[in-house]
Amino acid sequence: MSLKIGLNLTTNYSINFNYPKRGKNLIKFVIIHYTGMKNESKAIQKLCDSKSKVSSHYFIKSDGKILSLVPDLYEAWHAGKSNWKGLKYLNKFSIGIEIHNPGHEHGYKKFKLKQILSVKKLLIHLIKKYKIKTNCILGHSDIAPNRKKDPGERFPWKNLAKDNLCLWHSLNEKNIKKFRKKRISSDEIDFFFKNLSKIGYFIYNKKSLIIAFQRRFRQDLINGKVDKECYLISKNLINS
Repeated sequence: MSLKIGLNLTTNYSINFNYPKRGKNLIKFVIIHYTGMKNESKAIQKLCDSKSKVSSHYFIKSDGKILSLVPDLYEAWHAGKSNWKGLKYLNKFSIGIEIHNPGHEHGYKKFKLKQILSVKKLLIHLIKKYKIKTNCILGHSDIAPNRKKDPGERFPWKNLAKDNLCLWHSLNEKNIKKFRKKRISSDEIDFFFKNLSKIGYFIYNKKSLIIAFQRRFRQDLINGKVDKECYLISKNLINS
């Protein structure tokens, strides 16, 4: 890891959080979001507005600057109705990071290099401070696949995994691409969903779940269909 871990934080506190403070040991996950808004300053304003009922612990601006909105030990309002590894409503157990990006409804863009470098620095800090496992670094669509798309298929999970900052499969992508769109048996489809459950996903609407899985682990083809490639990736992930 060549990144310098030192963080340059700017305080911009939001009043949207729960009392009292939680124990450090309750923090088990980091949830990554995009803002889904065109205007960056309005996104920050929304996260700090008491009427919005939303917030996050950190906000990463387009220029890579990191804003601290809610102190880590307070519960921010970012995850909403969510589920992972049998835990519900993950606000209580997580730290939320919002990255400015207009999102799918407003001209979804590639995340800027400065933003991703800041995400990495922040994750290094949080993983070390709270002893968070890399398979507990998640996207909003992982924990709420029936209603959320963020941070989406342009978020570079594979890039983060190279620095051991999130879960990724160990398969050769050129080789497994040969199995793309190849049909699998009903038993293999059942095993696919069992694998997703073992990874941590909660089985909501199955098509939404497939799409969320593809946004995370097969980003160049998101069609909501389980094929041999998806099955092999899921099988590899539970052994990672």
